[in-house]
Amino acid sequence: MPPKKNTAEPKASRETPSPQEEACEGGKEVAKPRKMTASAKSTSTKATATAATKKRKADEEEEKPRETKRSRVVAKPRQPKAKPTKAVINKASTTKLNVFVCGEGSSGELGLGTAKNVIDVKRPRLNKLLSAEEVGIVQVAVGGMHCVALTHDNKIFTWGVNDQGALGRDTNWDGGYKEVDNNSDSDSDDDDSGLNPLESNPTSIPATSFPEGTVFVEVAAADSSSFALTDDGLVYGWGTFRSNDGILGFNANQLVQTTPLLIDSLKKIKHLTCGANHVLALNDQGRVFSWGSGQQNQLGRRIVERNRLNGLQPREFGLPKNIVCIGSGSYHSFAVTATDKVFAWGLNSFGATALREGAGDDEAAIVHPVEVDALSGRGITQISGGAHHSIAIARDGECLVWGRLDGFQSGLKIDTLSDDSVIKDERSRPRILMTPTAIPSFKAKVVAASSDHSLAIDVDGRAWSWGFSATYQTGQGTQDDIEVATVIDNTATRGKKLNWAGAGGQFSVFTEPASL
Repeated sequence: MPPKKNTAEPKASRETPSPQEEACEGGKEVAKPRKMTASAKSTSTKATATAATKKRKADEEEEKPRETKRSRVVAKPRQPKAKPTKAVINKASTTKLNVFVCGEGSSGELGLGTAKNVIDVKRPRLNKLLSAEEVGIVQVAVGGMHCVALTHDNKIFTWGVNDQGALGRDTNWDGGYKEVDNNSDSDSDDDDSGLNPLESNPTSIPATSFPEGTVFVEVAAADSSSFALTDDGLVYGWGTFRSNDGILGFNANQLVQTTPLLIDSLKKIKHLTCGANHVLALNDQGRVFSWGSGQQNQLGRRIVERNRLNGLQPREFGLPKNIVCIGSGSYHSFAVTATDKVFAWGLNSFGATALREGAGDDEAAIVHPVEVDALSGRGITQISGGAHHSIAIARDGECLVWGRLDGFQSGLKIDTLSDDSVIKDERSRPRILMTPTAIPSFKAKVVAASSDHSLAIDVDGRAWSWGFSATYQTGQGTQDDIEVATVIDNTATRGKKLNWAGAGGQFSVFTEPASL
């Protein structure tokens, strides 16, 4: 390979060209080579060596077999992560039920539809809109003026008043209410009451209100709110809580929750119970959480009025960690431990907690849970309460009652009670029953209480009632108060084996396992 021409100007003078360099080739003048100095020769030699190296490498590359161009590797699509298998800790009942209702129905709380004869139902009536065959209710919860029910195929039905979102669904209706003549002799089912059909007809909450795959096992109801428990222990809620001066709110950010909302701070819950405006939740470790209105200390923790919204967040409070049973009155609460100790807290102006502290004083309250000696060790399996009285089932089916009795809330003959078991008013009339006392007429398997009336189902499946009856909520067919616990006997329930009762503000609900 000829050396590359050096274009650098030589430092030395040019030499005389030879005759051969002056000759012409093909008529063209041939370039005359220049004589280089030692420095130029060195530079030229290096350039030649570099060029030779480059050519050698190029030749070597050409001699190598060419590699086939690598095909583009396409990444495999990522497989979606499998959803973790949820831990099922609760199971729903599978027994379909017949549902009987009685009492005040002017706001659709009986779920009997819009017919005129649903306003005042004097004795328990079978609700045909909740047919065991077509709907298949397996559990019912009763609130102040509404009801919530769970079906065998995982639907949640609601009916009654929806002013503060307690039904969890849209009930806007273009129709209007009309004047109802309660003195009319007409009882025809064709006569319309003017009730909102979307409230008075039991209707399911849309399935789209809940995540796909949600399975429900229990429902619960307060005065203006409702709750649903899932098989893996999650809790959904809707509606609102009320305080002494109006709406308190559903949570710190939402005044009224019109559709179901997951209460994400609650996990692995086993059971729910509601008072008028508060809720208790029991988890799988025997811990209890409370939330709602705390103005009567029913949350078991002190709520300062200026920070009362703090009560809307579920929190644990001063209870042992081995609770097996919880219960609520309207403004007071109970818990039973695995070692058969009973704790109570909340409003105590009429001794509804069975604690004498402050009983008889208008503002009396038990701020934190206190053990109730009169109930501990008695094998309490269920405990409930109304506004100012309470009822429980003790060992061997004893039906215990205590608290306010001047409106026949106890179901006992008042003049038979001993003086040391009662607190009297300024006129020496018995007003409060402080000693939990057994009703001698029956053995109970289910009890329930509302503001001023009580219900019980005995071991033979018969329903009993007593107390305030102005709107026929006792199911005894009279507006006169029922002083002594009395069995409900009418054609609809006679001979039935009832298994549950629920007391609303002015109405009552009973269920019976259906034989399909």
